[in-house]
Amino acid sequence: MSTAPDASKPPRKFHFISGLPRSGTTLLAAILNQNPRFRAGMTSPLADIMGVVIAEASSKNDFSFDVSDEQRVALLRGLVENFYSVQADAGVVFDTSRLWCSRMQLLDTLFPGVKVIACVRQLAWVLDSMERLVRRQPVSVSKVFRFDTNTTVYSRIEALTDPRGMVGFAYQATKDAFYGQHAQDHLLLLTYENLVRDPATAMRAIYRFLDEPWFEHDFDNVEYHADEFDARVGMPGLHTVRRKVEAVEHQPILPREIFGRFANEAFWMDPKNNVNQVPIV
Repeated sequence: MSTAPDASKPPRKFHFISGLPRSGTTLLAAILNQNPRFRAGMTSPLADIMGVVIAEASSKNDFSFDVSDEQRVALLRGLVENFYSVQADAGVVFDTSRLWCSRMQLLDTLFPGVKVIACVRQLAWVLDSMERLVRRQPVSVSKVFRFDTNTTVYSRIEALTDPRGMVGFAYQATKDAFYGQHAQDHLLLLTYENLVRDPATAMRAIYRFLDEPWFEHDFDNVEYHADEFDARVGMPGLHTVRRKVEAVEHQPILPREIFGRFANEAFWMDPKNNVNQVPIV
């Protein structure tokens, strides 16, 4: 039986979802998955695997002198293609990782014309959402905080916003992509606020950005969960998506001084910062 690719089918497209945690990346993937041509999901290990391969093909390995840049490109592109080879029916694949925003040049090298959707949200509300997840589990502890049981809301915020923390790294990576040379034509910022308040308008903008024909989504029946993964990291509900896409208003639970400290960190809201004319939805 032949395993050769079907020449009659257009080549598969690879795009990437990145940005801040608790900002709609899983929700976006769940919506995209309604389109039978698309395949999307929660954060995958692909970016981490790729990082290991890059390191081992570098001078870290004494034998890397025999690996050319052309081989590195072929190896890394093949890694992405083979990782998703089992989803043969999907014409467009979206891989999700907070690392992608820090690897815009690499993605452009591997897949010229690549599109990266970075989900963003007011940083104070990102942190508030994380704290809500913590407080739902008073008798457990999370891997996000290295299973440390001696924490306060203040130490947890410091850990999250550290440059290597879950939120801090993603925030800096998103800024890196936004101000970087590959932002124009390759990057779109999707604000959580607009996605949940007007999902149809937001998704139409994404389809235009991707240059894909519109698919009629059902925003009243969008569900996604990854209970096993969330339980492993000690944060049940981390990747749970409610059935109906809608804005849910609530008061912040963070202390006022913490919430105020991060209330003005939405760099994408100032038009003067958008020197690369990145589309912001």
